[in-house]
Amino acid sequence: MVEYQDQALDQVFHALADPTRRAMVRRLASGERTVTELAQPFAMSLAAASKHLKVLEGAGLVQRAVRGRVHRCSLDPRPLAQAQTWLRTYTDFWNDRLDVLDDLLSALPENRAADERD
Repeated sequence: MVEYQDQALDQVFHALADPTRRAMVRRLASGERTVTELAQPFAMSLAAASKHLKVLEGAGLVQRAVRGRVHRCSLDPRPLAQAQTWLRTYTDFWNDRLDVLDDLLSALPENRAADERD
């Protein structure tokens, strides 16, 4: 189970490593879009946009519905929530480290003198 979760998380971070794919995810956050609409701001072919979307689909971030010749894409935010949960661990880590640094800096003689003047 843990290995599967690690693989899924790896796919999410891989998908989000590319700026074009991050921009596509941002656009999908505001609603469903066609492949043509997603490709348009990047001046890329539909084939290139489709390759990016396949990576996003593989990570579970995008769902594609085919209606005739039109491919409509929508965002599935669940994998983003899993990535955020993983990142939150490091937020707590850095907050703890920065609190220790703040305490150390506050203890320096020049900072104590400034605090006493205030």
